[in-house]
Amino acid sequence: MSLHPTLQPYADAWTHSIEAISELVQPLVEGEWNRRTPCPAWSVRDVVSHVIGLDCEMLGDPRPIHTLPRDLYHVGNDHQRYMEMQVDVRRHHTAPEMTSELEYVIIRRNRQLRNESRDPGAKVRAPLGTELTLEESMRSHAFNVWVHEQDLRAALGRPGNLDSPGAQVARDVLLDALPAIVAEKADAPRSSAIVFDVHGPIEFLRTIRVDIQGRGTLETAPALGPAATFTLDWETYVRLACGRVSLDAAADRVKAEGDPELTGAILRNFTVTQ
Repeated sequence: MSLHPTLQPYADAWTHSIEAISELVQPLVEGEWNRRTPCPAWSVRDVVSHVIGLDCEMLGDPRPIHTLPRDLYHVGNDHQRYMEMQVDVRRHHTAPEMTSELEYVIIRRNRQLRNESRDPGAKVRAPLGTELTLEESMRSHAFNVWVHEQDLRAALGRPGNLDSPGAQVARDVLLDALPAIVAEKADAPRSSAIVFDVHGPIEFLRTIRVDIQGRGTLETAPALGPAATFTLDWETYVRLACGRVSLDAAADRVKAEGDPELTGAILRNFTVTQ
């Protein structure tokens, strides 16, 4: 395999998650494809359509020529319209059509990864005409596919893989977002420290330190006398950060200590992606 070592963890994470998704949906009967998932406004079919669409774009396939209906209440901006296109074009596909296309896309993507020899810094196409490095693109893709695997597991009552290779990528992606959440969005006090203590299948203790200029940095060293401390389980952390559960619904699973205004501001701005 010619894949650069830097990219291998993301390929492994994608492979693990996409195969889990295929295994989850293969036996579903037609009605089960319409089950609601925690992903806002999307059914099982919609989530799988989105995953197929993401991988088609990783393959460089042309986007579908399709006009979205005007009554999609959950579509309100250009990014949502972009993502909805691959979903809506498959909304009337049958279960066999969905599983067959998913299998074919997996075969093509595996072939692509076997032959991938580009440098991690090579520029590739990203949504809405933007560009990312190949490493950024594969990392984001591994994260997205794992999150959608969890959406499907929740909808189908099949929990699992909360400590898989995709979960490890998700942990790093979500932790990278913490400094901006704490220092910029929540406007935490300068020269302060905020601690996150997460337990469960994936465990970590991280400190966000806000310097005198108001910049946040992620550290592994514990803080003495933090301005705020959050203690929660890994699954709740993911569901909050990915917009899969409301703060009110998760309140009993989050222990927040410190200034109520600060802890409230951090939790209100905790969602990284939806």
